[in-house]
Amino acid sequence: MSERRPIGRAAVTGGGGFLGRYLVEQLRADGVEVTIFGRRDYPFARALDVRCVVGDLTQGDRLREAFRGADTVFHVAAIAGIAGPWQEYFATNTIGTRRVIEACRAEGVGRLVFTSSPSVTFDGRDQEGIDESVPYPKRFLCPYPHTKALGEQ
Repeated sequence: MSERRPIGRAAVTGGGGFLGRYLVEQLRADGVEVTIFGRRDYPFARALDVRCVVGDLTQGDRLREAFRGADTVFHVAAIAGIAGPWQEYFATNTIGTRRVIEACRAEGVGRLVFTSSPSVTFDGRDQEGIDESVPYPKRFLCPYPHTKALGEQ
């Protein structure tokens, strides 16, 4: 088992969302310096002494600004849902993930934690007891799981 390295500085994409906000709060409680990368400036972040960088995931320069100096990036941002234009999902969930990886490499970030979704394997049948070895479905039911699966790949 590898030695657990502490996190000194982290960036969280989607840090203003449901999962991201909770993650930001926990990191701050552990004394980690945090930068949120999100679509807006979040008032709760000021109370936690958290820096916000506003942009969208396709903007590599903004991602690099947010990730500069971070040793860990938590990529939890996504467009979720079951309806909407394919291109919006693809731009954020697939191309955006590619841009996150590129920005991490460019800024020398040592760890990237990618959050996907169990929906990437959902084919309309019960998923109780499955694990990550389950293949992607032959046909996705909506753009969200399809573009998240493409982001994983």
